[in-house]
Amino acid sequence: MQSPSFQIGERLNNRRFAVANNTQGLSGVDTVFHYQVDGDAITSTYQGGRIRLGTQVGRVTGPDNIELLFQCLTQDGELLAGWSRGIVGVDAGGRTTLSFVWGWLSGASGGGTSRYVELPESK
Repeated sequence: MQSPSFQIGERLNNRRFAVANNTQGLSGVDTVFHYQVDGDAITSTYQGGRIRLGTQVGRVTGPDNIELLFQCLTQDGELLAGWSRGIVGVDAGGRTTLSFVWGWLSGASGGGTSRYVELPESK
């Protein structure tokens, strides 16, 4: 049997994701997330839309669960940081999906939910 880290690594490592729904957050349809997985460690970079540059670091916490800390610099020069807990899934088309509950730790208050979907591979 494969470990949860391996299964999530297969779904996330070196894959790109776009926002499908994030009504309360800063990332939008023009924001692209690029994930890397090494064992149970997860990192990503993201940018586009209102986000000039962002990074995430996190870990695998279960068979389809991850938790992340994120930080970003916006196009307006705001520096923000937060946390998220996510579920890694698969949609009807076989694309990996990410569903998060998240909140701000610095630079803003509140939080929300968001959903991301895997982008096709670049040729």
